[in-house]
Amino acid sequence: MKGTLINTAAIFAGTFVGLLAGNRYPDKMKETVMSGLGLVTSIIGIKMALQSENILYPLAGIALGAIAGEMIDIDFWINRLGDFLEKNFGKQSQGLFARGFVTATLLFCIGPMAIIGGIQDGLTGDFSTLAAKATIDGFTSIAFASSLGPGVGFSALPVFVYQGAITLGAGFFDRVLSAEMVTEMTAAGGLLLFAIGLGLLEVKKIRVANLLPAIFLTPVICYLAGLIGG
Repeated sequence: MKGTLINTAAIFAGTFVGLLAGNRYPDKMKETVMSGLGLVTSIIGIKMALQSENILYPLAGIALGAIAGEMIDIDFWINRLGDFLEKNFGKQSQGLFARGFVTATLLFCIGPMAIIGGIQDGLTGDFSTLAAKATIDGFTSIAFASSLGPGVGFSALPVFVYQGAITLGAGFFDRVLSAEMVTEMTAAGGLLLFAIGLGLLEVKKIRVANLLPAIFLTPVICYLAGLIGG
């Protein structure tokens, strides 16, 4: 769990620095920073998506994940949690608290580093991957918090739960996830990151949270396709 604890601390620290810096920057500069983050997030997402060896797997995962996500309405519940936290901890955030919480939570949880790093930490105690992720998340938190406020810091809580669960269940995940499954899961996550980037750029608002089941359904589809084809 060391890697997850370091990651959580980095998000809190980055948010603290971002909040201090944010008060000194004009709104125009904050908007430009958000646009830059949107571009970078989109490019990272595209790069991850292009790793797919069979785009049909993440495509099917996205389609089925969207259906499952809309039925549960994950986006509604995450935003509701963000609104609850805003009412209790971010009354001066001018409505940005929930957006910062949701955006940062999705960004920090989606991606291969959380999964691979969590498994490494749980099986061998090697938390180098999560330490690298913590560095990235820490600097990203600075940029996000300067524009979106304290909600970014509260994303450390779901990150702790998500990565902690992967670390504790590392033995199980290592047995069931093949290299191909991780690759296609990464590609699906890349598509979600691209969608987050579009939202940050204000090109298109997509309920990315309702697409989250795709990350877990894609490796299942990959496995079933292997059974049918094999």
